[in-house]
Amino acid sequence: MGLFRSGEVVGIAEAALEFALEASEDAHPDEYMGFLRGEDARKFDLDYEGTVLTDILVIPGTESNPVSATVDSSMIPNSSRAAGSIHSHPNGVLRPSDADLQTFGKGKVHIIVGAPYGRSDWQAFDREGEPVDLPVLDIEMPEDEFFDFSQEDIDAELMEERDYGAEGTDFRSEPDDEWGER
Repeated sequence: MGLFRSGEVVGIAEAALEFALEASEDAHPDEYMGFLRGEDARKFDLDYEGTVLTDILVIPGTESNPVSATVDSSMIPNSSRAAGSIHSHPNGVLRPSDADLQTFGKGKVHIIVGAPYGRSDWQAFDREGEPVDLPVLDIEMPEDEFFDFSQEDIDAELMEERDYGAEGTDFRSEPDDEWGER
């Protein structure tokens, strides 16, 4: 089994792997499909350079059945955090199929999760479909602040827009009619 070089993918966050295992089990008997995204390892105070797989992006409209999963490629966002793919094999086989190998060209690492979706029922592969070691890292994931603003921020912005308008016009007085004319 090969190892990733320094500066490449150095591991997968335990929380991301657990998510993938659970999502794969939930999708069973159909395949599960997602895309891997990562963060710089230095963000987690690790002593080496590279990418830690931290997120699994599920693409809307993904269609799956017991032997395949199809993603509308126009729905896949371009991102500097993109690192590869992850999908399940409900039959438990932890080897890439010919169809898998055709999609492995994009990204640094590809993971296959197999039934019964236990902690050891997965394998990482490089672009050529060769198995690679991918350590599971017990790291503290940062809390994503989906809403990084408060109600006070919203109120202040609304007041500013109401008071001065988009072009700096003072709209503090009410217009005479519905079209804003006096």
